Amino acid sequence: MENKNTCKINNCIWPEEILSALERGEITPAEAFIRFRQLDNIRASSDKDYRGNSEMEEVLKELDMLIGLNSVKKLVRELQAFVEIQKRRQQEELATDPLVLHMIFKGNPGTGKTTVARIMGKLLRAMGVLQKGHLVEVERADLVGEYIGHTAQKTRDQLKKAMGGILFIDEAYSLARGGEKDFGKEAIDCMCKFMEDNKDDIILILAGYCDEMDNFLRSNPGLRSRFPIHIDFPDYTGAELMEIAKLTLQKRQYRLSTGAESELFKLVSVCTTTDQPHIGNARMVRNIIEKSIRRQAVRLVRQTTLTREDLMIIQYEDIREVEG
Repeated sequence: MENKNTCKINNCIWPEEILSALERGEITPAEAFIRFRQLDNIRASSDKDYRGNSEMEEVLKELDMLIGLNSVKKLVRELQAFVEIQKRRQQEELATDPLVLHMIFKGNPGTGKTTVARIMGKLLRAMGVLQKGHLVEVERADLVGEYIGHTAQKTRDQLKKAMGGILFIDEAYSLARGGEKDFGKEAIDCMCKFMEDNKDDIILILAGYCDEMDNFLRSNPGLRSRFPIHIDFPDYTGAELMEIAKLTLQKRQYRLSTGAESELFKLVSVCTTTDQPHIGNARMVRNIIEKSIRRQAVRLVRQTTLTREDLMIIQYEDIREVEG
């Protein structure tokens, strides 16, 4: 049973109340000190939860602002909900599923894989799953060495850089292209061991074209079980690419004239209706925008007088025949 003084201490929920109880002699200085420490801990915990929730909301807003990718957004939110519920079950001492969050991102270039990986890192940091949430982006050349033993060291170096965050391996299927004797297999083996030894401190995302990634996983069945989350990134539609182009220009304080918009739509339509599977997507649009801005600069630099409007408008001739 609690004694009288303990009850009085617990009823003091504000610093002023603790001081008043101390002045009245109802609690000792030592008891007042303990209560002040308890209040500090409660306040710190509350502030941490608020910051975490606020950060998470900001990251989810950033995700929602991405154009298209509706199926990707849906799956990311499902993962966020799953992680949150597992943490709450753990707090209630209920059985929980292990948080194995290594992922496979499949899709053509320019479909937002790296962008979503970066957002995923921020989200998992906000939820307390990752300590830093940073993204380290690598490819085969960053992992595979030229002689025996070199590959393991290079791979471990990159993995250590990603500790507390995400290691994003683009065109990951290239690690298995050389067959059994290729040093890429050594990189894969090193990654698998590192994942087991540091399963709570790092997340790996393997990314690449859909067919190549499927073949890669079939060639190494052990990888599939280690990467349970598979996210498909669809190609953008023509309308989505136009929206990306306008948003990109708006952020840089440019806009398209009517003629330039029509010409860009033609270029985008050709790319999205072609039989070629790797059209570049958002990357292609950004390249077109970059070239059109440079063309605009060349056109304007010859003019003796320029208005604010001149500096902002991308004209038809700036876009015409530009290729991504």
